[in-house]
Amino acid sequence: MSEEVDEFLTTFHTKLKVWGIVFRDDRGKNTQALLDLEITPVQRKKILSTIKKTDYSQGPVRDNLNGMQDMWVFGKIVKGKEVYIKITLGFRGMETICISFHPAEHAMAYPLKKQ
Repeated sequence: MSEEVDEFLTTFHTKLKVWGIVFRDDRGKNTQALLDLEITPVQRKKILSTIKKTDYSQGPVRDNLNGMQDMWVFGKIVKGKEVYIKITLGFRGMETICISFHPAEHAMAYPLKKQ
């Protein structure tokens, strides 16, 4: 699994630099998270650019609803709060997509973190 996460993150970070990212801010809790965490959209993008293998929580998860690339779940501590982040590579030649970015509603597991 570790190699699969590395491969995803390499592609994600490259695509993020080249194509950018679309945030699903039509989902209320993603917009509310910016207010709750007191961060700007630019800070949110910067946080995504720092995701690493040890932040991995879950995936790949099939996106049966939207028919996009598989989704991957990561967690980061932002201003002392655990943040649930669900991202996908999006379509070829287009932006990556951040589906979820909000405080975690449940404790998250990090299988690649060294205990």
